[in-house]
Amino acid sequence: MKYFAKIELNNKVTAILNVDDSVLKDADGNEHENLGVSFLTELTGWPIWKETWKDGSQRKNFAGMGHTYDETRDAFIRPQPFPSWTLNEDTYDWNPPTPFPEIGPDKKKYKWNESTLSWEEI
Repeated sequence: MKYFAKIELNNKVTAILNVDDSVLKDADGNEHENLGVSFLTELTGWPIWKETWKDGSQRKNFAGMGHTYDETRDAFIRPQPFPSWTLNEDTYDWNPPTPFPEIGPDKKKYKWNESTLSWEEI
């Protein structure tokens, strides 16, 4: 089973559909993403689909609803959780301006406070 993300206005992911592996294979048994795109276009009438991998091995992250597809980076990017967080160009995930506290044996829990730009114990 392969997964494809439906890409709509502003490159937003609005759906994830499963496609059977056999749909992606040509006459020689080689897999091609464009065969999945053609299948889904015919099925749904929507032409813009990108394959996504559960393990994030390609396109940086597994696509999810509300993610953005960045064509230049060929990456799915999660929504920015807070305005102060910046995109890490290596992991394509968002980093807070203050690192998450080290979890000790007491296993305290924390939440982000955007107004103080810090982690607060909960």
